[in-house]
Amino acid sequence: MNIYDIAAEAQTSISTVSRVLNNKGNVNPQIRSRVEEVLKKYDYKPSAIARGLVSKTMKNIAILTVDVRVSHYARTIYVIEQEFSNRGYNVTVCNTGGSIEECQRYMEILSEKQVDGIVLIGSIFNDLIHHPDITSKIKDIPVVVANGKVDLPNFYSVLVDDTKGIRTAVDYLYEKGHRELVYIYDLKTESGKAKRQGFLEAMKLHDIPDGEKRVISCGYGLDGGREAVDTLWGLGLDFTGIVCGEDLTAIGVMKGLRKKGFSIPGQVAVTGCNNSLESLLCEPELTTLDNKPEILGGLCAQLLQEVLEGKVSDFNLAIQPELIVRGTT
Repeated sequence: MNIYDIAAEAQTSISTVSRVLNNKGNVNPQIRSRVEEVLKKYDYKPSAIARGLVSKTMKNIAILTVDVRVSHYARTIYVIEQEFSNRGYNVTVCNTGGSIEECQRYMEILSEKQVDGIVLIGSIFNDLIHHPDITSKIKDIPVVVANGKVDLPNFYSVLVDDTKGIRTAVDYLYEKGHRELVYIYDLKTESGKAKRQGFLEAMKLHDIPDGEKRVISCGYGLDGGREAVDTLWGLGLDFTGIVCGEDLTAIGVMKGLRKKGFSIPGQVAVTGCNNSLESLLCEPELTTLDNKPEILGGLCAQLLQEVLEGKVSDFNLAIQPELIVRGTT
């Protein structure tokens, strides 16, 4: 039994059956009654595709991220998924691994699935999404970028003010008497670049010289943090405070410092960013920037819903990170 059979037995049109199925108005009460009797007789359950033909929405949302295992991304994704699931949407989560090829493959799949909207988690998509083989596949689909900005039609953004966040961390350490500060630059995404810029701006505002020389590049994570300490040690720079752009890298820095005999925070203060679970599991607990991923996810979900409902044409909001002071400072 399909919608054509229902229409034939109820002696009406397919469009009328669709309006009854979707609880739309403008249906003659007698015809509505006939259709409902047939639906009840065959215990008919409309498919998502059938509903989509009338409502012009497949009620499908996709969330793309580089790696869902990253706790900051996972917290953002969780809120978005819950918000749209509660509104009756099917939510698909995709891991691109930061690869253009994987991103392109997923966009092709999502285009074929006729998703209503897409949320991109992370500023790495600022670069990935500009690939022509990707943008051509989603040009008619609204896209919200979480903590990223893409200057293309049908793209919307909710940003985190990463630059100000790192300035806040530097300001705090400065007020605590630290003048010999170092920034650990791990992720080279737009967000990572904004954090680095925040460090340089804060150093300049406090008249601390050689800000550029006090930026140490390294990989992300525990190994990257230990690597940064080795690099810093080799350069012979004096330091009493280390500002990190990621919690996990900051914990790696702490491990590297301890291995070289430094006490934290006695000799060196350390700050991270993300207010992750890891920041509470290390000893001492890590002073970190809370960039509020749950709020970010909620605003992304709200924005995409409003776009889908035709309520928004432009959007510009920046979330302000908050410094959470703990034992490493």
